[in-house]
Amino acid sequence: MLTRRHIRIKVMQSAYSFHHKQNCKLEEELKFYEASVAKTYDLYLSMLGLIKSLMDFTFEQLRTYRELGSDEVNYKHLKSFSQNKVLLMIKEHPALKKKLKSKKSIKWDLEFIFLKELLREITENIEFNEYQKVLNPSWQEDLKWFTKFFKTHIASSDYLYQYLEDQHITWIDDLPLVNTYLYKTFKQLTSIKSDQLAFPEFIKSDEDFQFGIELLEKTIINDQKLEFELKGKTPNWDTERIAILDRVVLKIAIAELLFFPSIPLKVTINEYLEIAKDYSTPNSNNFVNGVLDKLVREFKEENRLNKSGRGLL
Repeated sequence: MLTRRHIRIKVMQSAYSFHHKQNCKLEEELKFYEASVAKTYDLYLSMLGLIKSLMDFTFEQLRTYRELGSDEVNYKHLKSFSQNKVLLMIKEHPALKKKLKSKKSIKWDLEFIFLKELLREITENIEFNEYQKVLNPSWQEDLKWFTKFFKTHIASSDYLYQYLEDQHITWIDDLPLVNTYLYKTFKQLTSIKSDQLAFPEFIKSDEDFQFGIELLEKTIINDQKLEFELKGKTPNWDTERIAILDRVVLKIAIAELLFFPSIPLKVTINEYLEIAKDYSTPNSNNFVNGVLDKLVREFKEENRLNKSGRGLL
């Protein structure tokens, strides 16, 4: 599920944390990095849990309406929503139920106000009103509306964004990745069979995870050497004027350039330019680009870019 870009972001977060702590040990940041990666998978499960909880809440509301015998319009809306085949598959998914019980995930049933408001927004939406007019919708019709509902009402929820920000410090960076992965997973569902729903697991032996471990180690262990590499490369910028995050990004980029011979030069440069653009100041992209350009020219002249394989320079 995690991309190399996201792994690099996790390394950046850990290296930035290391920079701000006094007497911090490498082992502590490695644990932070590992926990951060593992939490991404917890978020994925929690997002599926949100959909299941929304369905559970819907069925509770339907029971209430039946008992009270009131609000016929709302009852019809909820009834239509509750019959969506994709939503039903997620609600009754045996593996999801088991994982939600055994692993750490958000207890959405405690977020009554959020579920109620979310359900109200969905059932009052124009697209939902059009969807519920379809008699006996097919799987594809249910799936088409469901993917739109996920993208519009869950992936774009401001409340969800703020809530998750309070739950875990790195989840805000993880949320777009998780939502994109979920959206692609949903789009590929072809039937109500439960085995089509993916449950990616965090595996320590994963090649990308181990890449992050090595990159973080190389960055922290060689911190002074990497700092030395930056000397003279920022003549128009005083140390105080350089954003701390830019220095961290540059150090990680230099470590990747020098210590990872199998990673193409262009890949490294492009990745860290994008990270600087997304996470630092408005001028960071140009600044990081200029520094890396000088460094690469110097490394080439000194024959220090030991890249192996064709096309890596």
